[in-house]
Amino acid sequence: MKALRILLRNIRDGFKSVGRNLSLSIASISCITITLLIVAIALVVSYNVENVTKLVKEDFTIVTFVDTSTTDEQLNTLKENIETLNNVESVDIETKDQVADEMKGTSDELSAIIDTWSDENNPLYDTLLVKVKNTERISNTADKISDMDLVTDVKYGQGMVEELMAVFDVVEKAMVVAMVALIFVTLFLISNTIKITIFSRKREIEIMRLVGASNFSIKQPFVIEGFCLGFIGSLIPIAVTLYGYSALYKHFNGQFFSPFIQLVKPEPFIYMVSLILLGLGVVVGMIGSYRAVRKYLKI
Repeated sequence: MKALRILLRNIRDGFKSVGRNLSLSIASISCITITLLIVAIALVVSYNVENVTKLVKEDFTIVTFVDTSTTDEQLNTLKENIETLNNVESVDIETKDQVADEMKGTSDELSAIIDTWSDENNPLYDTLLVKVKNTERISNTADKISDMDLVTDVKYGQGMVEELMAVFDVVEKAMVVAMVALIFVTLFLISNTIKITIFSRKREIEIMRLVGASNFSIKQPFVIEGFCLGFIGSLIPIAVTLYGYSALYKHFNGQFFSPFIQLVKPEPFIYMVSLILLGLGVVVGMIGSYRAVRKYLKI
């Protein structure tokens, strides 16, 4: 019971300290807010870049052209054979009649020409659209498909796909390095700002030691104060994330200037980012306060 009373008193003192040292508290909260806003923007950009990369990779397709003499039964057998390959996600048949119908919609002139074709003299090919599980192995999978009977050609953007994969790999690694570096900078800035706030009150710590307060009793209110500063400092970045990103997504209708650049849906993404921001603010605030007080207790 006594321990609970001490804890409640320290919590009360921690909250009061924020108000008593208002100017220093505002400085700390401002630093935390600005730093976490930068982290929020970086997280949003990083996650959306990763999402675009993922969508582009998923859209890679091996277009398999089939011999014009192939029967429907042979086409289905070929489809089943391709589906047995380890790296194949799905296979869809697109007949030459379907291709012709799609081409009709591109222009009236082309539509008029296609209307003159009969089933026998349609010059187009039946095709199989193959999606792969791992785009890094798309070249190997395409080679295996091209060796199958009745396959006349395969197209998947040879050369360009490999170049895009290399670019995506560099971008993903760069984003990871940038995020890790930014988080470390964030930890450093917030922690040192909290330390400055605590250092300015070293006389208060000395008085508490002189009256016989234990190290734990001295540390606890300051750690709680660090929690309060981190919590308050994270509120604005969280609000910007929750409402700002939702508004951005709605304004651009889920696309960023192009249907190929799909934004991440707000839910549950914004809640995940908000939890990260809250955790960073609170944990770093507490650690910064703890380390600052501990330094004076060692003197």
